Amino acid sequence: MTKLVYSFGEGNKDQKDLLGGKGANLAEMTNLGLPVPPGFTITTEACRAYLVDGHEPAGLADEVTEHLVALEKTMGKQLGQADDPLLVSVRSGAKFSMPGMMETVLNVGLNDASVEGLSAQSGDARFAWDSYRRLVQMFGATVLDIEGEHFAEALEQAKKAKGTTNDLDLDADDLRALVDAFKGLTREHAGRDFPQDPREQLDLAVRAVFDSWNSPRANVYRRQERIPADLGTAVSVCSMVFGNLGMDSGTGVAFTRDPASGARGVYGDYLQNAQGEDVVAGIRNTLALTELERIDKASYDQLMEIMTTLENHYRDLCDIEFTIERGKLWMLQTRVGKRTAAAAFTVACQLVDEGLIGMDEALDRVSGAQLANLMFPRFDRDATKELLTTGMNASPGAAGGAAVFDSATAVRRAKAGEKVILVRRETTPDDLDGMIAAQGVLTSRGGRTSHAAVVARGMGKTAVCGAEELEVDVRAKKITLPDGREVVEGDVLSIDGTNGEVYLGEVPVVASPVMAYFEGSTGLAENDDLVAAVDRIMRHADSLRRLRVRVNADTGEDCATARTFGAEGVGLCRTEHMFLGERRELVETLVLAETRDQREEALAALLPLQIEDFTAIYRAMEGLPVTIRLLDPPLHEFLPDLTDLSVEVALDRERGELTTEKEELLASVRRLHEQNPMLGLRGVRLGIAVPGLFAMQVRAITRAAAALAAEGVEVLPEIMVPLVGTVQELQAVAAEIAEVVAEPESHVNGAPVPHQVGTMIELPRAALVAAQIAEVAEFFSFGTNDLTQTTWGFSRDDVESSFFSDYLESGIFGVSPFESLDVEGVGELVEIASWRGREVRPGLKLGICGEHGGDPDSVHFFHRAGLDYVSCSPFRIPVARLEGGRAVVADATG
Repeated sequence: MTKLVYSFGEGNKDQKDLLGGKGANLAEMTNLGLPVPPGFTITTEACRAYLVDGHEPAGLADEVTEHLVALEKTMGKQLGQADDPLLVSVRSGAKFSMPGMMETVLNVGLNDASVEGLSAQSGDARFAWDSYRRLVQMFGATVLDIEGEHFAEALEQAKKAKGTTNDLDLDADDLRALVDAFKGLTREHAGRDFPQDPREQLDLAVRAVFDSWNSPRANVYRRQERIPADLGTAVSVCSMVFGNLGMDSGTGVAFTRDPASGARGVYGDYLQNAQGEDVVAGIRNTLALTELERIDKASYDQLMEIMTTLENHYRDLCDIEFTIERGKLWMLQTRVGKRTAAAAFTVACQLVDEGLIGMDEALDRVSGAQLANLMFPRFDRDATKELLTTGMNASPGAAGGAAVFDSATAVRRAKAGEKVILVRRETTPDDLDGMIAAQGVLTSRGGRTSHAAVVARGMGKTAVCGAEELEVDVRAKKITLPDGREVVEGDVLSIDGTNGEVYLGEVPVVASPVMAYFEGSTGLAENDDLVAAVDRIMRHADSLRRLRVRVNADTGEDCATARTFGAEGVGLCRTEHMFLGERRELVETLVLAETRDQREEALAALLPLQIEDFTAIYRAMEGLPVTIRLLDPPLHEFLPDLTDLSVEVALDRERGELTTEKEELLASVRRLHEQNPMLGLRGVRLGIAVPGLFAMQVRAITRAAAALAAEGVEVLPEIMVPLVGTVQELQAVAAEIAEVVAEPESHVNGAPVPHQVGTMIELPRAALVAAQIAEVAEFFSFGTNDLTQTTWGFSRDDVESSFFSDYLESGIFGVSPFESLDVEGVGELVEIASWRGREVRPGLKLGICGEHGGDPDSVHFFHRAGLDYVSCSPFRIPVARLEGGRAVVADATG
């Protein structure tokens, strides 16, 4: 029979799949001999079985009883006994940290009888009744699904009646009355009494934690962080220790290094006379962890020793939750801490220098998404700014937008294309949608370990927390400053998560130092730890990676920019982009030409323009390969709009102004009109249907190359034929290319300019008949945008604006297949084409030039699939380089 419950002493940190992150790390700390309250963990397997079957798996109740009895024996007290009750916390803990997304219930075991025993045993009636009101409140909200605002309002009323804003001013009698009020709310809104049976409390709390795995906010968070939906959560049942036993008790969160910058030092928050939820909920502003040394030096010194032990043991920045109960330190949780992108790079290099990890592991601990985050702009320090206040620098970056005061408004206005800043007193897990939609988050309460700070750092969002000078009125949708000024919804705010400053109005931004580094700035300061760390890790990634990184670029200027970012060639030059604007008319004339003379005239006008285009690109990419895709526009992009033209002709006819030329134009457009242009006359089909079109482009490609080669400029053109579905199409175009290359103007020193001819694999049929196509093609480049469309039967422009959001919200898609490659479907076609192509032509060059070339997860797949290069937009090149190196490390570590 499968074991479903483990005591803390039975597991270890490597069992996160089974025990969840919290349970595995509690076991690890127990095994290290650290002061962990005794307890046990219910496995993720139990959760998964519960979610599938709708009830607890067989044997779970008996195993819980067995471990509960053992816990009671260890503690010398029983769950909920009247005179000296054992109380426990029931906490969620998935494999991957999901801060605040699932449920926790504290003080389980208290009831009308045991609260009196707790009061007598502790000698503190206020503490006992405070613990009871917390249980009823948390149980009602998390287990019985009562709207939390009902309890919050009752608490506010109690404080108002007492004439205070601080819950610490409520005495035992006040709290006893509050418990009665909370129990009344439970009857009113749940239709039942608060359960007095401690075991019923425990069992219901465990089920609530299981159920919270599929809560809307947990689903949203998993989609945002790309966490699999089928993992389930473990449940840790831990004997309670109390930080709310007076001013010699407290609770806190600590980091072994600054999670915002990575700097070494003492970082964290401490709250006297409080339980752990008070810190992360941000309901009271905390003290800096350094204050604990003054308040309780013995506990502080012990905590510092434990933090050093944990960081050396985990070989990483650790996030620690602790409680002090009347001078006794207890460790409640540790995990590898969430950190900002800047801290990730800085800490990784620090740990290398300290001998804890090697450079491969340092590379593995950062990500392309974090690197992209570091390239974001920052506020211009020299700009005129109106400072409103300064709060905690919780998550760095520069963000600006209209102030909004609730998540629904943030989502609505962001969908309309507006930038917003979500302003709250403190955020809760229910604010996740708004945090995702907003450019940044501003709160008046909480510190660097509050919900807003932790979640924002994990998402790479800018956040300023604990701006306590701001009086945030969510209902009135306004902020009031100490001097009486008000900021109302829609007013623009700018927040600086690096220094905690909040400004009124829009503040200009400047490039980040990391962006300056990639752009080739010579001002790299040796003492800039972040830029030095990025440089060091990028160099290591480049030394490891097998995948080359090219750029998708259509101008010499873009190519020059790409080289500064490390581009190793052009993977896709879209020639159709060269015929927009003033040149569009020439292509329209060419497509609509009805005689050979008309066509030849249009081609003759286009040839010198194309030579000029390719010459600029070759110069910028001297010595590097340049893949040029022959013209591949959907035909409608170069024709007048049929509806507009029809209306225009009708009006001209009505006015008696219709010309024969316009009438003939309408007839031609109607003849060429397509119901689905993306699957119509485009790519190789257009090149075959319009004689001379591809030949003109090849002349420009080879003549520009020949002219530069004669000057001593090394040019490596690769001619790519788009949308091929059968080898016969490629054979026809290849023959035409050979004729053009044989022309004297395409020669250098009497020989044809060196070049390659290949194709774009963007149709499922092309992938399946790749062996045939490889008989002719010297390279394949996977056009994964169109390959995704044609494999799924999606029209990207249509589906992304219609049902994709529903698919993502309902979990049908974890991520859009246009954002990250569909490995199971489209990826399978890539692997089939690669294997079949190289079976015929072992030296076949393989690359990818769709948007997926800059997506971190997709880059890892392309590495595993054996491609030679990825190609992406200029500003995604550093990300692709980094992930190419990380893919090698991932291969080596399995």
